[in-house]
Amino acid sequence: MANDASTVFDLVILGGGSGGYAAALRGAQLGLDVALIEKNKLGGTCLHNGCIPTKALLHAGEVADQAREAEQFGVKASFEGVDIKGVHKYKDDVIAGLYKGLQGLVASRKVTYIEGTGHLSSPTSVDVDGRRVEGRHVLLATGSVPKSLPGLEIDGNRIITSDHALTLDRVPESAIILGGGVIGVEFASAWKSFGTDVTVIEGMKHLVPVEDENSSKLLERAFRKRGIKFNLGTFFQSAEYTDNGVKVTLADGKTFEAEVLLVAIGRGPVSAGLGYEEQGVAMDRGYVLVDEYMRTNVETISAVGDLVPTLQLAHVGFAEGILVAERLAGLKTVPIDYDGVPRVTYCHPEVASVGITEAKAKEVYGADKVVALKYNLAGNGKSKILKTAGEIKLVQVKDGAVVGVHMVGDRMGEQVGEAQLIYNWEALPAEVAQLIHAHPTQNEALGEAHLALAGKPLHSHD
Repeated sequence: MANDASTVFDLVILGGGSGGYAAALRGAQLGLDVALIEKNKLGGTCLHNGCIPTKALLHAGEVADQAREAEQFGVKASFEGVDIKGVHKYKDDVIAGLYKGLQGLVASRKVTYIEGTGHLSSPTSVDVDGRRVEGRHVLLATGSVPKSLPGLEIDGNRIITSDHALTLDRVPESAIILGGGVIGVEFASAWKSFGTDVTVIEGMKHLVPVEDENSSKLLERAFRKRGIKFNLGTFFQSAEYTDNGVKVTLADGKTFEAEVLLVAIGRGPVSAGLGYEEQGVAMDRGYVLVDEYMRTNVETISAVGDLVPTLQLAHVGFAEGILVAERLAGLKTVPIDYDGVPRVTYCHPEVASVGITEAKAKEVYGADKVVALKYNLAGNGKSKILKTAGEIKLVQVKDGAVVGVHMVGDRMGEQVGEAQLIYNWEALPAEVAQLIHAHPTQNEALGEAHLALAGKPLHSHD
């Protein structure tokens, strides 16, 4: 079809990652004739180089920790080490199964899938390896790649990105991780579980600096207990090779040495050389600028996912892609409230949140209008059984709705679903307190926190 000059699709999508394929599936479901163009593998970063493989590594690390620590539960087990080839096989099998399912899903929706490198050739067309694919509308969804710093050369062996770390043929004896955000602390957690001596370098004052400060401090406390080292508040200056690895120097002159340096300072948009600026698309530092409906300044072009300056999360890409498809199909659409998007960092312990931080709430509503409550997981039966520590922190507008839920502890990512309902439906603490939560569950801790905030605490002190 792509070779047929008479074919004009309703929607041509450049990029088959989370945002792109979500738009394709929803658009086709709504009756749009959709072409989906991808140069690598359907599923993009999330499936092949991000969410799925990193969580598989983290789960393998969790199993290793359970084997080491089994005796505290009265179970005799021995830990003999990590077979990295076996770990990669497990990870790759998970990816392969999901990839096969996604390919079948795209085919079943009658999406025209085109493999090849695309280039925006006009406001209504994309050229793919010499073929022109015409559409009434074009969606840009070319995603992101790991970022580095000026003068810091990635070699894929000693100085690596998360892409390299996912396929590393060994468990490093020691590692320096440059960046204490989501990617950095997740790899720190997984590698520590595998037996690596880990040091995280973060230029900001706290790990996971975009989270509520209380969550950051709880994670730092847990990392210290696990033996994960970190240096905060001083930025990177340089890196050089040593006989056995890499030496990192910070701006204050402090140095660190390790076998590998993982550069985990975030991800940058894939937009250079793809024809966006030539077609008049407004850009800023490589990002495509969009309005709340994901529309660019060019009427026939939209953009979603890591390519635009919104939260770099796969589920955000899904939502943005669906929004574009529904808008183009004529459905009424509602802009995304990005504060209402659940955020999870899958380290051990997990950090999960939705809504705004206490600091942001005070900035928006005034310090005297904000109430914060902390519920310690020590009062939660299931958390005691699991031997996990942490807290649930609620941020409320005085006499009003809960505007922030911040959780630290094992499996807290599984509790963020109810937390997002509480935030997005502007629930009052008393309303949540009326709901009966199953006992004993960790989910119960969320209910107990709201009971306390409503003035009737059960398994917590006044």
